[in-house]
Amino acid sequence: MEELVLELKQRIIDALNLEEMTPEDIETEAPLFGEGLGLDSIDALELIVLLEKNYGIRLANPAEGKEIFKSVASIAAYVNEHRTK
Repeated sequence: MEELVLELKQRIIDALNLEEMTPEDIETEAPLFGEGLGLDSIDALELIVLLEKNYGIRLANPAEGKEIFKSVASIAAYVNEHRTK
């Protein structure tokens, strides 16, 4: 699971063009939206595309996204359970 967390952090950095950041800069349990990493709704769409493209995960209900994208840890847990790639 730790390997998946590190992979997700790097993919988030790449997808969102956070060039000044490294995976170590992103706290695994920190919120991604609001006071944490400070992502916005456009970033959320990028994360949805990232999950679909890299892990074969399609969110049927966009409302699920709020819980899934709470932190890198919550994304990793979801990917671990639902990935098809």
